[in-house]
Amino acid sequence: MLGRVMLHNHFREWIVIHASGTFDVTMTPEGEPQTSQGATLGVMTIDKTYRGDFTGKGIGRMLSAMTEVKGSAGYVAIERVTGTLHGRTGSFVLQHTGTMTRGEPHLVITIVPDSGAGELVGITGTKMIRIEEGKHFYDLDYELADA
Repeated sequence: MLGRVMLHNHFREWIVIHASGTFDVTMTPEGEPQTSQGATLGVMTIDKTYRGDFTGKGIGRMLSAMTEVKGSAGYVAIERVTGTLHGRTGSFVLQHTGTMTRGEPHLVITIVPDSGAGELVGITGTKMIRIEEGKHFYDLDYELADA
């Protein structure tokens, strides 16, 4: 997809690029979960290995809340990914915000503005995750000016 916008009397063009692949994730609890008044709060570290159009590592921290209602929970996480995306090497930060209402998930993962480094400076976009038969897949739609 090609986009074009006028900034300060100059046109900036960008292309929305799609990347996909798989990843493995290890989540390690930090301390003991705290249960009080119907919710269990927890903190975890995240360690991911990505394969596909993006190859590299992801590290981060997650805060979670599980309720007494089966299938209802929420989490937020910050993850720094470092590696190679379609031949460009660098890093950027992902912000995760997720809820599940009685088993119905809602997840938003966004590239934090101005978090790109190396050859990924200026990256913007969103990521989606899906899990099929226990295997994790990612789809990343991103933009880089003059990509």
